[in-house]
Amino acid sequence: MMRTSECVIDLGALRHNLDRVRELRPQAKIMAMVKANAYGHGLIPVATTLASADALGVAFMEEAMQLRTAGVLTPIALLEGVFSPAELQVAAEQGFQIVIHHEQQLRWLLNANVRPLKVWVKVNTGMNRLGFRPEDLLKVWVALKHARQVGQLGLMTHLACADELRNNTTQAQLDTLARCQEEVQLNPCVEEISVANSAAILGWPQVQGDWVRPGLMLYGSSPLSEHSAASLGLQPVMSLRAAVMAVQPVKAGESVGYGGLWTAPQDQRVALINLGYGDGYPRTADASTKVAIAGRHYRLAGRVSMDMLAVDIGQDNVDLGAPVELWGKHIAVDEVAAGAATLAYELFCKVTARVPRRYLPGS
Repeated sequence: MMRTSECVIDLGALRHNLDRVRELRPQAKIMAMVKANAYGHGLIPVATTLASADALGVAFMEEAMQLRTAGVLTPIALLEGVFSPAELQVAAEQGFQIVIHHEQQLRWLLNANVRPLKVWVKVNTGMNRLGFRPEDLLKVWVALKHARQVGQLGLMTHLACADELRNNTTQAQLDTLARCQEEVQLNPCVEEISVANSAAILGWPQVQGDWVRPGLMLYGSSPLSEHSAASLGLQPVMSLRAAVMAVQPVKAGESVGYGGLWTAPQDQRVALINLGYGDGYPRTADASTKVAIAGRHYRLAGRVSMDMLAVDIGQDNVDLGAPVELWGKHIAVDEVAAGAATLAYELFCKVTARVPRRYLPGS
């Protein structure tokens, strides 16, 4: 009998979440984030499902070329830009949009003999990762506005704290961006702006722009800790599933697993599940973390192992082979992430290759 763990991807839920973005920002174009193997959901199946988006966002060239090789024709933006003049040539040949965020990339472009590209200029409004500083933006903007290598020009920034609705950082970044727009005299008829990520789409209606860049919300997770994905109208796309491989009796006072972190409060049972951190389930998940067995909620018992985890089922009888959901439609991935002191982003991306993916087409 084969090991019965799987990662089920509901493409119908993915389409629903894309429609939810459209409901929230009906006037904006959508750049759907599919970087990092579509947040662990599978780059090609997800990109194909999101083909109606106005563009797809990837981190770098290798991801973009995977899409083109697979026949995906949706416009693609390289969010980290190009890493060499040779990559710039490929980007132009393939019609990729590029983000420029530092001086070297600017020089490569201005010295290149390429067909005109769509270029996004990234300005650092306060996140202090990538992007030109506001005081340097004008000279960059003017150089690109008159460059023969530029077909379309856009302005982009990234919000550092949009997931914290009472944090003043977002408004400060928006104020900085407004000053940048005024300084470069951005022409809204021909030049575009992109600001809103998932958190801003959902929590900051005042954050406007021609383009939005949804990521996490497309995959059915909430970027806002105070709001569940369900309350935001999102559907879970990934379900991580396994099965009960054994049921073990334990006596009151006996411990379970490495380090003896969990002790049975009574004579009872624990169920052993055939999935562990070798499959991508977080080893740091604490005893509050929920697991669904045959639709009923239980909690972890002890430390997660490489190939299995234990669940406190009390006095219940659980059948061998009973279906288990680690996260998905019964257990919100955001709850599991909270129990592991991490984020849903990381859980999605860390599901390993030894867990088979199964895709549901949905309606």
